[in-house]
Amino acid sequence: MNGLDFPQISPIMFSVGPLDIRWYSMAYLLGILIGWWLLGRNVKKYDLKLTKENMEDFVFYITLGIVIGGRLGYVLFYGGSAFWMNPLQVFEVWKGGMSFHGGALGVIAASYLFARKIKYPFLALTDLVVLYAPIGLFLGRLANFVNDELWGRVTDVPWAVKFPNGGYLPRHPSQLYEAFFEGIVMFVVLNSLWRSAWVRAHQGVVSSLFVILYGIFRIAMEQFREPDIQMGYFFTYFTMGQILSVPLIGLGIIVLYFVSRKKV
Repeated sequence: MNGLDFPQISPIMFSVGPLDIRWYSMAYLLGILIGWWLLGRNVKKYDLKLTKENMEDFVFYITLGIVIGGRLGYVLFYGGSAFWMNPLQVFEVWKGGMSFHGGALGVIAASYLFARKIKYPFLALTDLVVLYAPIGLFLGRLANFVNDELWGRVTDVPWAVKFPNGGYLPRHPSQLYEAFFEGIVMFVVLNSLWRSAWVRAHQGVVSSLFVILYGIFRIAMEQFREPDIQMGYFFTYFTMGQILSVPLIGLGIIVLYFVSRKKV
């Protein structure tokens, strides 16, 4: 059977006594810490009028938005009937299950509340978030690969990987595809655009481009990814990830249209 053998990588990074530290949880933590560090450099470089205390509080708000929104989004969008039969499963975060779209809504809500709290422009805050969100997406997709989850569809491409949980069938390593496009490509594009004074002055341009690019990449990458077994296909062809990404692109286009026309 063609295909590369799945590398022998344990989903557990290391253990401290009875506590197992997993790559997946460390991906979230490392993404937040790197983003926090880069945020401080950005604020200082461009004099964005945020204090050290503001940044610390903002990171706390964003972290809550990611965790709460991501978990609730997974339950609502991907949980299936099992969660409605036992709603308390929403608190069982150690079993995994996070949704980008839910996390995005959580971050938007957190940013809005924090913007009101410190009387800072909402879109200026979301612009800062999306500059570093690709780091978390990149690390998260790598962790999905290590966890032997969210693998791709069966294929005969030379770089196909035989995932143990995927029945040792040669599959697209779709987690790595997403890590490249949603992580590396988006990080380079958005941070390159951020260097433009026009882009920084038009608050919301970077935010809208982030959701547009993510939606496009997600729809494209879902063509290689095996749909969640509890969801399957909608209308015989579309996945839940693709369906949720369509309004995301639409929202981004609308926001981009209005903020780019604004005179500053």
